[in-house]
Amino acid sequence: MATSDELKFHEFDEAADLLAVNPDATTTSISERQSHVAVDVSTGYEEGELGEETDKTELLSGQKKQPSFWTFEYYQTFFDVDTYQVLDRIKGSLLPLPGKNFVRHHLRNDPDLYGPFWICATLAFTLAVSSNVSHALEKRGDPAFHYSPQFHKVTVAGVVIYCYAWLVPLALWGYLQWRKGLSLHVGSYSFLETVCVYGYSLFVYIPTSILWLIPAAWLQWVLLACAAALSGSVLVLAFWPLLRADSKPATLATLATMVSLHVLLALGCKLYFFRTLPSTVSPLQTLVTAQQPPPPANASVPLRQ
Repeated sequence: MATSDELKFHEFDEAADLLAVNPDATTTSISERQSHVAVDVSTGYEEGELGEETDKTELLSGQKKQPSFWTFEYYQTFFDVDTYQVLDRIKGSLLPLPGKNFVRHHLRNDPDLYGPFWICATLAFTLAVSSNVSHALEKRGDPAFHYSPQFHKVTVAGVVIYCYAWLVPLALWGYLQWRKGLSLHVGSYSFLETVCVYGYSLFVYIPTSILWLIPAAWLQWVLLACAAALSGSVLVLAFWPLLRADSKPATLATLATMVSLHVLLALGCKLYFFRTLPSTVSPLQTLVTAQQPPPPANASVPLRQ
């Protein structure tokens, strides 16, 4: 590519030739051509390439136009996650280790809504199906019991779980924002990070709801305690670095509220979806049937006259 000095020298040669051929040419036209060439040399593009220059400048600057809040592309970014990341975050929610923050070690400033959405949907489905199967197995020996699927439990489970997975993180995020405004030492996660932590912490209840099919009351309560302990540990270890800078009463109250709500969710699901149904046979009828002696083996049935 020719340098600016070579281009200017070439233009002056053309101007001299123009004056030699046409002495009436004015110096104004010559200066205009020189200024036009100077602009072209400084930009490096012709007049028809100004749009391409603008696009290249935006790409080089690294600034990408953000999609609007009301467009599908805006929410599509929250579901842009691969299988490896989802499995790694599920593993982190099942194995909470002290010193490993779920947000810093697993989310890494890249929260997603894909995992929490499907975890809540799967949990609602497994709760409803396990509840129906459990009640059917419980009453299978009762001749007066007629099984009918209870589809309304899917709706109840979905509403309860999704409200918990969205409203509780929203309240916690708002509280942390308020405390951050009062004290510069209190930190805060983004709303999506808070929702992501709560969503993945519910995964442990999916296998627990399936294991509740085992007809042993003591085992069901042990599984409930273990699931609540693991799930609550994920929340405590994730939000402890933010809350420890606050006052001690506020920190303890916040952590106690978080764990209590988490345990109440598991306790409510256990008592509502896996409660013991009342028997369809009355106790008096059962007692009469038990006390009535069986007929003798050689007893003959009297014939009617």
